[in-house]
Amino acid sequence: MEALQLEKKEINEARQGEAYAPFAHDENVYKKKFYIESYGCQMNFSDSEIVASILNKEGFGATRNCEEADLIFVNTCSIREKAELTVRKRLTEFRKIKQTKPGTLVGVLGCMAERLKSKFLEEEKLVDLVVGPDAYRTLPALVEEAETGQKAVNVLLSRDETYADISPVRLNSNGVTAFISIMRGCNNMCSFCVVPFTRGRERSRDAQSIVAEAQDLFNRGFREVTLLGQNVDSYYFVNETTNEIITFAKLLELVALVNPLLRVRFSTSHPKDITEDVLHTIAKYENICNYIHLPVQSGNTRILQLMNRTYTREWYMAKVDQIKKIIPDCAISSDMIAGFCTETEEEHRDTLSIMEYSKYDYSYMFFYSERPGTLAARRFQDDVPLEIKKRRLQEIVDLQNRLSLESNQKDVGKTFKVLIEGQSKKSADAWMSRNSQNKVVIFPKRNYDFQKGSYATVKITGCSQATLFGEIV
Repeated sequence: MEALQLEKKEINEARQGEAYAPFAHDENVYKKKFYIESYGCQMNFSDSEIVASILNKEGFGATRNCEEADLIFVNTCSIREKAELTVRKRLTEFRKIKQTKPGTLVGVLGCMAERLKSKFLEEEKLVDLVVGPDAYRTLPALVEEAETGQKAVNVLLSRDETYADISPVRLNSNGVTAFISIMRGCNNMCSFCVVPFTRGRERSRDAQSIVAEAQDLFNRGFREVTLLGQNVDSYYFVNETTNEIITFAKLLELVALVNPLLRVRFSTSHPKDITEDVLHTIAKYENICNYIHLPVQSGNTRILQLMNRTYTREWYMAKVDQIKKIIPDCAISSDMIAGFCTETEEEHRDTLSIMEYSKYDYSYMFFYSERPGTLAARRFQDDVPLEIKKRRLQEIVDLQNRLSLESNQKDVGKTFKVLIEGQSKKSADAWMSRNSQNKVVIFPKRNYDFQKGSYATVKITGCSQATLFGEIV
């Protein structure tokens, strides 16, 4: 099943990029070595960059080899059961390293740490440290505590922690694209989601620090930033000096004005919060990418109400219409959950039909996985049989495959400005780039004077379901 294959591919790629900090040429610079694996959403990768920065300042250096590490961390979310099973398996493998190298410490970071602290520490005895997403500053002290043989835990949530003063280490960076966290936590209480319980309430980062980070990245050669938040459209910051209110639309503009050569993306938007001002700001600035991730979750109003998504099917479709009217060439992607509690066949078909209506360029697709502690787990029965969930998911995947191919086929013959991110994985003679719509574009290097971070104008000559192929014009 393609959706599950994609998830496996992302996990494998995450493992290939495990070393999340600069590597010293003189190993004596660092007193100890650490290793981090990060899975799941972009927020987890961004958090790992913060952790790497904190550890670096305390004299810890990174390694790509978990077997030589003194500290091993796993950073992941609790959104899906599959992620938890994957991490539990990895922790079991790391325990074997501890047996061959006494003194090695293993820790779990992030959302899963908060939710499964008792299981990991006391019941299964898989880890030495458990550190929640708002407690990364205490990591050095927790490591010292764990070194004495004590189990070190800090999963306290904060109402004001944003890590705004920490300059993240760019993890396994390609030197072209980078994440900037603009806010933490979430105030939405979607019934299927654990994030409000594991990341706490919403708080926005100082706008000036965000713009400064974007400027610093551009000065260092980066040419694309992605502004990250659980719900970026609810970003809200008041400048204490001027009393100016900075909304997400205003923040987008401020980052776009850093330099016309700096591309700006963002994730994730909640349909209820993305405003017309945001859409007009995207349309106004050429360097704000024409791409919006707009999770729908279900195409049926009753199911949306059970999910506590606070919008109807018709309202969502009107938002899609508004996006395409203001930004005609905007690409839209989505999230879908198959087999939510009490979902009928007719309601499932509503999801398929809203996909057809929205013409998603691509999507993240899963079947419902009950998360302990959520409203859905407490209030609803997970009553859709697994085989039906899987069949419905496959129908969603098959439809998205067709929509993705049709979208790419419409681009054949068009010309795009693309940003080169690196060499194609399949050929040393080709570049891998991305257009404003977040589609991968592969084109031959030939004798053109391009390098990573260069912009190029490419005419699309062919496509697959996932990739555009072109030639320089």
